[in-house]
Amino acid sequence: MILLLEKWQKLLSSSVTGNMVLVLVLSMLAFDVSCTQAFLENGNRIKSRTFLSPEFIMGPGSVESKTYYDIDFPRGHIALKSFNAEVVDQAGNPVPLFETYFHHWLVGKYHEHSTSDRNFSRNSGLCQGQILGQYFGLGSETRKTATDIPDPFGIEIGNPAEIPEGYQEKWYLDVHAIETRGVEDRLGCIECRCDLYNVTNDEDGNPIKPDYKGGLQCCYGETRCKLSRGFQGGKRSIFLRYTVKWIDWDSSVIPVEIFTLDVTDTGKRLHGSTGISPENGCQIEYAVESCTATNAAGNGCVDIKRNNLTMPTGGYVIYAVAHQHVGGIGSTLYGQDGNIICTSKPIYGNGNEAGNEDGYIVGMSTCYPEPGSVKITAGENLTLESNYNSTNNHTGVMGLFYLHIAKQAPNMTFSHPPVQMHESIKGTTYAWSIVVFIGLAVTIAVAVHSWLKKRREGGYNPVPK
Repeated sequence: MILLLEKWQKLLSSSVTGNMVLVLVLSMLAFDVSCTQAFLENGNRIKSRTFLSPEFIMGPGSVESKTYYDIDFPRGHIALKSFNAEVVDQAGNPVPLFETYFHHWLVGKYHEHSTSDRNFSRNSGLCQGQILGQYFGLGSETRKTATDIPDPFGIEIGNPAEIPEGYQEKWYLDVHAIETRGVEDRLGCIECRCDLYNVTNDEDGNPIKPDYKGGLQCCYGETRCKLSRGFQGGKRSIFLRYTVKWIDWDSSVIPVEIFTLDVTDTGKRLHGSTGISPENGCQIEYAVESCTATNAAGNGCVDIKRNNLTMPTGGYVIYAVAHQHVGGIGSTLYGQDGNIICTSKPIYGNGNEAGNEDGYIVGMSTCYPEPGSVKITAGENLTLESNYNSTNNHTGVMGLFYLHIAKQAPNMTFSHPPVQMHESIKGTTYAWSIVVFIGLAVTIAVAVHSWLKKRREGGYNPVPK
């Protein structure tokens, strides 16, 4: 925020009018923040807790791929409002992606009677079995991707009627992290190129097919990416620090369902099969081939992957966001009528600090439609499009899209603002109604936003070696 205001001040410093507008903008922001805080503290009953994951030890080039059960998590019949996370070291300092790259983390729910008797509870779809069945999950974009669920909506958990007798509701964390300190090729390591991991069999001991050049089959737990000759580095402790916000469940909360869409979904569901095979459902990852001189002229070296997916149930879209890897330039979800439901674009870093790592995706833009304005009907055929820069080859990329859908829309004005303001969330109406007279400030804000967008989303730059 301070950096943004400094940019505004430079743009406006040349005129008295500009200085007056800046004062008005600052007043607006101060009013909006103070009012938001008052509502959060007095009306919304929001609770928040920050937890640390179990420790995982990382050495140069090492890979952590493990599921941790019974993690710390809020209990009781509640409505989840957000889940935010970041990677930290033993001292609590943020760890940059160019040191420890978080390929992904997933958080999900299960019911346990004993450690040998776990019933996993997945999201509402669309993949087979437990594939992509998480409630929350992101990757390198974790720090700058909003996960807030606006009022009066929430993810219902802990409902006693849904917990089998004799069981407890618990949560798991699945992490996949790659330590890239001292590696020979950072981009190759985080894209899990098989030649850099020196593996010929997958995690289950099955031979890797010759045409499979990179992806999850080659960078499983306890593998190691190739280090630069002579590099020496020690091991260290890494944690996922996560903050959960929630409210107690009551009749005023409208539940949302979570859907995860995969651009690689074959649409087939083999009877009795819940795993991944070329013929069965979501493949999770795919490869992007480098463009040739011929097709480069046609599409500007953009790999476009599309898929049609059928929604089993309908409702109103409350939140949407895509998940892509380095090289991604955006993803769009279309309704059956061809209208855009959501376009989500990556934010690339351009610095050296955690949360702004040069060449890495550090955030994804999100969609928060006006509740009740975007509806998906049961059985509707959606089109998911995932776009990647194809100047170079990319292995193990993903094209996922997360949706929060409510079966009903609120029939009255919201009584509470969203949990946390974000660039993609509309500003609270009570603040804007008071400051409608500062149209000039809005114009300048649009100009600044355009400048930032060109700077952050304007193009893909390869990860530095």
